[in-house]
Amino acid sequence: MQPSRRAFLAGSGLLPLMVPMLERSVSTARAEEGGLIRRAIPSSGETLPAIGIGTSRRYEVEPVQDKVAPLLDAVRRFVALGGSVIDTAPSYGTAEDVLGLILPQDGLREKVFLCSKVGTPGREGGAAEIARSFRRMNTDRIDLVAVHNLIDTEANLATLRELKAQKKIRYLGVTVWRDSQFADLEAVMRREAMDFIQVNYALDDRRAAERILPLAKDRGMAVMVNVPFGRDRLFKAVQGRELPPWTAEFDCASWPQFFLKYVLAHDAVTCPIPGMAKAAYVEDNLGAARGRLPDATQRTRMEAYVDAL
Repeated sequence: MQPSRRAFLAGSGLLPLMVPMLERSVSTARAEEGGLIRRAIPSSGETLPAIGIGTSRRYEVEPVQDKVAPLLDAVRRFVALGGSVIDTAPSYGTAEDVLGLILPQDGLREKVFLCSKVGTPGREGGAAEIARSFRRMNTDRIDLVAVHNLIDTEANLATLRELKAQKKIRYLGVTVWRDSQFADLEAVMRREAMDFIQVNYALDDRRAAERILPLAKDRGMAVMVNVPFGRDRLFKAVQGRELPPWTAEFDCASWPQFFLKYVLAHDAVTCPIPGMAKAAYVEDNLGAARGRLPDATQRTRMEAYVDAL
């Protein structure tokens, strides 16, 4: 998490993790009693907790006990509070190796929806990279593997379909991380049958809502959202500011929850995946998947507030 986040946590404090529920309905984006909001994967109907962990940068540490220990604590807390989705990639330095040390602990692997990527061109190269991910993460099953940044999409999707047929992976998809990739992403989404896409979408980066998110909904594709905090931009924009009192209308207790609840309130979004390297960040972020989410009018107000900063 961004270093400035400590100031936000200290300034606003954490409200209780459990929010009394007024309704029991996934379709209205409310959490089940005491639990996390869950969203369905359209291709299967399986539901996932609506906040996951992204491992880029923060899990790229030396795979030794003292460096891995705080990350293990974060993952333990994440799972204990009902989280399951963890996303990584071979290109994230040592992140897969670190997960290979974390996931065998306390039966975590069986409680985690594990996601990785393939970013090597060519059938042979892509297959070798995926095989290496299995070894690095010390697992014989990866729940989702996506083609990273649309690299050799046709060849890598063919490999992923074979692995899915062999039940070595359960779902497949593609990822992007910047707006300039949207035209190519849209073309792939229209051409290919896929379970997931992963895309950048944040309160200050809303272009995905114009065409990509509606298309995912129409095509029956789950949506993972990367960089939901706009990297450091959103935290820097609100540095030193108090949370507006009207955020209580949608059970928001901190700036991270403000940013995540905005993303989650889009009905095409399945799961944002912010980086979470400390248990305190896990507790705060998962609060975004409890209680009410902003409605259309409130989302417009959130946009206007950030745009005016």
